[in-house]
Amino acid sequence: MAKQLVFGHQNPDTDAIAAAIAYAYLEKQKGYDTEAVALGEPNDETQYALKYFRTDAPRVVKTVSNEVDKVMLVDHNEPQQSAPDIDKVTVTHVIDHHRIQNFNTAQPLYYHAEPVGCVSTIIYEEYQMAGVEIPKNIAGLMASAIISDTLLLKSPTTTAKDRTALAALAQEAGIDPKKYGLTMLKAGTNIAGKPAAELVDEDAKSFEMNGQSVRIAQVNVVDLGDVKDRIDEFKDAMKQEAKKAHYDLFVTLVTNILDSNTEGIVVGATGAKDTFAKAFKTTLRNGTAQLPGVVSRKKQVVPPLTEAFGK
Repeated sequence: MAKQLVFGHQNPDTDAIAAAIAYAYLEKQKGYDTEAVALGEPNDETQYALKYFRTDAPRVVKTVSNEVDKVMLVDHNEPQQSAPDIDKVTVTHVIDHHRIQNFNTAQPLYYHAEPVGCVSTIIYEEYQMAGVEIPKNIAGLMASAIISDTLLLKSPTTTAKDRTALAALAQEAGIDPKKYGLTMLKAGTNIAGKPAAELVDEDAKSFEMNGQSVRIAQVNVVDLGDVKDRIDEFKDAMKQEAKKAHYDLFVTLVTNILDSNTEGIVVGATGAKDTFAKAFKTTLRNGTAQLPGVVSRKKQVVPPLTEAFGK
């Protein structure tokens, strides 16, 4: 059987990395020749989890068609979030928990998507259905992914399935999810030594909304004051990236993981910024907006923006 690469989205977060490792291992047990790879370097939070569970980071690739003819996707389906040459390979499997947008294939495939907080929750179900035991380190990485994507089960995306999966995976990994989880999340919030250009690209995704190109980044902190003196630096970095990539709207969500509040930094065309303000019933002041209670890009930001751009 020909080798297949398994990978998550560009600018991978903990879920994208953990899901690739976990699903590649599962499919290998089923007889597939799989390798987990990544479309970018792991961030600080993910590196903490990998080191804690003594697991090597996946190999980073820029393209995939030069290596294989078939791939498996986890934690994404939209082409603009995938490998740049995704149209040159056959997608045989998708495991995802996001909206389906601009995705089509010439061949039938295995597609498992559910509206849960984390794709590793779905992969946990896949292991249960296959009757495959989850190695301790992989269980730890999957638990880390659920903690990350649901902000320790506080995100509105959290479901009963996420809670069940995290409890089982944490037990298998031998961790206290709250104690370990808070330490892991804090490991990803040290932004003082990083340039704004790096921060707005580290966890960013592109979306098409009614013909508008929208980029949404998210930066986690433990104190929103960490960015107050850097707003102009962030906006300059975002403007440069928007100009280079032709984004109509670029939003960076600076989220306090302790109190679940977000400050949005917004740049782009005047009409697009007005649409953002209408979507969240807010007023932009110096290109920023307070978004109390907003922590989820997937559930609390993308849907209202998509609806607003569709009007």
